[in-house]
Amino acid sequence: MKKIVKRGMVTLLLLLLPVVLFLFYSYDPATDPFFPLCPFRAATGLECPGCGSQRAIHSLLHLQPGDALGYNPLMVLALPYILLGVWLEWLGGGHRYPRLQRFFFGRWSALVVLLFVLSYWIGRNIF
Repeated sequence: MKKIVKRGMVTLLLLLLPVVLFLFYSYDPATDPFFPLCPFRAATGLECPGCGSQRAIHSLLHLQPGDALGYNPLMVLALPYILLGVWLEWLGGGHRYPRLQRFFFGRWSALVVLLFVLSYWIGRNIF
């Protein structure tokens, strides 16, 4: 991807991020109909790996990590990994630490993440 496109996308995301965080802070997804329901859960009655993420973000913004873990532990525990990926891919960390990027975001790590998410998905609907 060209450098100017990357910078444009990062700038756009940085401009939208405060708006999204303000919405998640101001409105409770558990009680406010403004937020969409999970289409997978609506269709099947089962939870997907992302179910509860909106409520977890709301709880994290209100400094309630215990509640956030109760809503979606995968999303909460994956946040450092996601932030690492943003730093490596979009903020130049991958150029400085290419081995770190290959280790955490290479082909095999993608397979490990996929298997972990699928295991979580199955496990959260069984237990």
